[in-house]
Amino acid sequence: MNFCKVFFVYMAIFLSGISLWVPLLFSEPGRLDHIRQSGEVKICVWPDYYSISYRNPKTRELIGIDVDMAHELAKDLEVKPVFVESSFATLIEDVQNDRCDIAMFGIGITPSRQKHLRFTEPHLKSDIYAITTRSNRIIQSWKDIDHPDVVVAVARGTLHEKVMQRKLSHAELIILDTPHAREQEVESGRADVFMTDYPYSRKMLATTDWARLVKPDSVYHITPYAYAMKQGDDPWYRAMTDFVRRVKADGRLVKAAQRHGLEPIVITD
Repeated sequence: MNFCKVFFVYMAIFLSGISLWVPLLFSEPGRLDHIRQSGEVKICVWPDYYSISYRNPKTRELIGIDVDMAHELAKDLEVKPVFVESSFATLIEDVQNDRCDIAMFGIGITPSRQKHLRFTEPHLKSDIYAITTRSNRIIQSWKDIDHPDVVVAVARGTLHEKVMQRKLSHAELIILDTPHAREQEVESGRADVFMTDYPYSRKMLATTDWARLVKPDSVYHITPYAYAMKQGDDPWYRAMTDFVRRVKADGRLVKAAQRHGLEPIVITD
């Protein structure tokens, strides 16, 4: 083999090596790398979700099972947790626009959300409950809800919006822009009930003197709750999946559920 042939062979090997390394050198770091480099993980929460991610009106401190889990996640990653206020109405937009790395506020896994978001394994599950007033004489039990002249309120963007659109045959369904508006409609008598879940029903009973809980006679519509992130980025998804499995296995999730009165709806397996 003469010198020219040897030269071209070595150049081919050298260039092929470069072609393998260049994509790695110039590719963007994944979310997990960015979190570790920045020293913080951004976590979307809805600060009005009692026992989940609730801002105490007196202390202004965020409390709840998913706030506890957010702190545990940051501790495991050895970074600082940064909480970003979100809501069910803006959830998809907030996650897709990278306002946060992960949404941790008891997000129901629904087909419509799965089109836009990626979910971890569920850590909670809840049926649907109704809240009416103590003075309402029309709604005495669950079977009284789906009747003509009954007005049922739901909050826009919540899982209850889609479920009740399918479930109700006779009652009038009104969709309000915020959960607070939903409560106002019922308290004022303009609506008879609003639909919610186990954690939020606990808030109404604990913080108002007018709310009355109406439970379904049997299982109505169980929804699993999980943490949501942007689609793609497998390393970040695996890190979050491992985290959820770890807090289930080591008891941190159960202890947090006990602290916040959510033991009946926690998923441990």
